[in-house]
Amino acid sequence: MVSATVSRGAVLGAVVLSLLAGPARAATGEPKSPARAPLPVPDSAGMAAVLRSAVAQGAPGALARLDDDGTTYRIASGVADASTGRAAAADDRFRVGSVTKSFSAVVLLQLVDEHRLVLDEPVNRYLPKLLPDDRITVRMLLNHRSGLYDYTNDMFAKTVSGFEAVRDKVFSYRGLIALSLKKPLTNEPGAAYAYSNTNFVVAGLLIEKLTGHSVRTEYENRIFKPLGLRDTFYVHPDTRIPGRFARGYLTPDTPGGPLVDATAQTVSWAQSAGAIISSARDLDAFYGALLGGRLLSPARLAEMERFSRVDSSTAYGLGLRRRDLPCGVSVYGHTGVVQGYYTYAFTTKDGRRSLTAVATTSNNATVLNTLARTLEPAFCGTAPKAPRDSAPLVERGVDAEPRTSTAPRS
Repeated sequence: MVSATVSRGAVLGAVVLSLLAGPARAATGEPKSPARAPLPVPDSAGMAAVLRSAVAQGAPGALARLDDDGTTYRIASGVADASTGRAAAADDRFRVGSVTKSFSAVVLLQLVDEHRLVLDEPVNRYLPKLLPDDRITVRMLLNHRSGLYDYTNDMFAKTVSGFEAVRDKVFSYRGLIALSLKKPLTNEPGAAYAYSNTNFVVAGLLIEKLTGHSVRTEYENRIFKPLGLRDTFYVHPDTRIPGRFARGYLTPDTPGGPLVDATAQTVSWAQSAGAIISSARDLDAFYGALLGGRLLSPARLAEMERFSRVDSSTAYGLGLRRRDLPCGVSVYGHTGVVQGYYTYAFTTKDGRRSLTAVATTSNNATVLNTLARTLEPAFCGTAPKAPRDSAPLVERGVDAEPRTSTAPRS
């Protein structure tokens, strides 16, 4: 076991070398495809520098874990609890925000594998008269092409006051969908990509209708337990995070104001769109298993990976995002924003190298864009270039706030 210390309080702890780990292996593909070149060695110092920058820019703490085919890098900077000063640790639990969407998509795709659901059938076939247009299909929910208005635009028009109004509330799925349906569709069904939390609230209702069980039960029986995700929970409507966790802090709308501790909340405003609690270890394991073919049939995984371009470096599939890095490597996963936490969780095409990076604040676009820069040292082996103000690393209108004056979207 090798350990090292990075300056300014960021700790590179327990770089675990598996006795069984060999040289980096090429990603697997179709049998006749040429072998992929091994990835470069991760730049752990570069990752640590990014986390220190996020803390300097206003996040109380930041953490990352990289699992690389038998080698684990754990990095943390800042504090997990601003009131006690406890140092952040890479094993701390946190709220994952919209990373939840990948879990919900997996459950629905498993139901497709079980012939209980058809992706291109109307949602109203399964949930009669729920939606205003019979052309909206299940696939359109999962790839954000339904046109359903995102009710969180209005709910969090003002960040702190919007959050305080809902942090202890318990909503029903149908109640949240009703909020969306107060507004017209943003586009014709299938016509355009438009990220909306409403899509995955409908997905949660579908899961419960088709299985007769809560989403919590389906997450646990289909994903958490089979993969041994001991840090992953769906506790809604409980407001607590079990075990050891990093507290999350909401940046106020007024510059210079005090951070708001947003840790305790029901996350009922998001539910199957953003309420899962997890750890970097578990998210690395989840995405590694997903891309490694352990959760879905090859046909369903291929459906999940049918990507549509969002911008020059990002594409979206079915509850799964692809990011194309400057070094030519593409990584797969999701980003997550929930009050108090930013998360980037991505893996390689074969699932052998997985990164989860977290900053314990939200409503701070500078920190959000900085956290994205962990991907390059993790997967390209080079320190990221400083982002240009005119070319933000996080696209507008996804699950990140478009302006620092607006609320985080799950």
